[in-house]
Amino acid sequence: MRFDWTYRGKYPRRLRAVLKSFGVSSSLIKVAIFHGGQMQINNQPQWAVTQVQPGDQVSLLLPDEPANPNLDVSDEPLEIMYEDRDFLVVNKPAGVATVPAHNVPVHNSLVNRLKGYYLRQQYPNQVTHVATRLDRDTSGLVIFPKHRFAHAVLDQQLKQHQVTKRYLAIVQGKVPAKHGVIMAPIRRDPASFVQRQVARDGKMSITEYWIREMTDAKTVVRIALHSGRTHQIRVHFQSIGHPLIGDDMYGQASPLIDRQALHCQYVSFYSPFINQVIEVSVPIPADMRNLIQKNEAGRNF
Repeated sequence: MRFDWTYRGKYPRRLRAVLKSFGVSSSLIKVAIFHGGQMQINNQPQWAVTQVQPGDQVSLLLPDEPANPNLDVSDEPLEIMYEDRDFLVVNKPAGVATVPAHNVPVHNSLVNRLKGYYLRQQYPNQVTHVATRLDRDTSGLVIFPKHRFAHAVLDQQLKQHQVTKRYLAIVQGKVPAKHGVIMAPIRRDPASFVQRQVARDGKMSITEYWIREMTDAKTVVRIALHSGRTHQIRVHFQSIGHPLIGDDMYGQASPLIDRQALHCQYVSFYSPFINQVIEVSVPIPADMRNLIQKNEAGRNF
């Protein structure tokens, strides 16, 4: 895969420094030097210390990425909401894992489905890079970089909190404030490998929410995450006494929905490859829509 830029600086700079100014990481430069890639100035192979002159074209060539032979292929469908050369955004249904688990007989996660899709499309890069995830029973948008450079770009944006994700959840009871921020540190529950809990010695976590609609038994909230802890939304709303409806890990199961009522409905991030912000949104799924419309008078959620 080839990436080209024009150096607009006023003074000569080393090729390594120029490439880094365009977002190329040290690890990608190592791939170019030691693992079959190449760095060029004006279409000619050059060393990292070669001087780039103002107006020169600089290029990074990265080798194709073969598929992981130990990863199972799934031909189950994918609902692709956005795709270009560098990124792919999938609408994940509830009940499907983002990545394969070791303890299941059939590997049918999004990653397995992506491998099947990449093979059918005959893409040169066959590695399924994982940058964002959702819990198995949370539905909504998941972003997949399609090559190692895109993965490095998105990882950096995630670390700097530049990737926006918006969720919709349905929680038990009447949330008191129309707009609120839950600031509570989260750590792993020492009694469980999976569960998390609010605790003083946890990592600071921030969840912002806005009430969309409310009845006596439930509240529909829009949510923005300002940190990215495992189970953060579920743990935070449990901590204020309003667990998600259907969340049998942090609340209780519901006869009206067979999973936690949580959906990632919007994502946005910047692509330097096309120099624009990518925004993707998706409607809430039928089970949550039916739950919102349900007349719950006298019902136990």
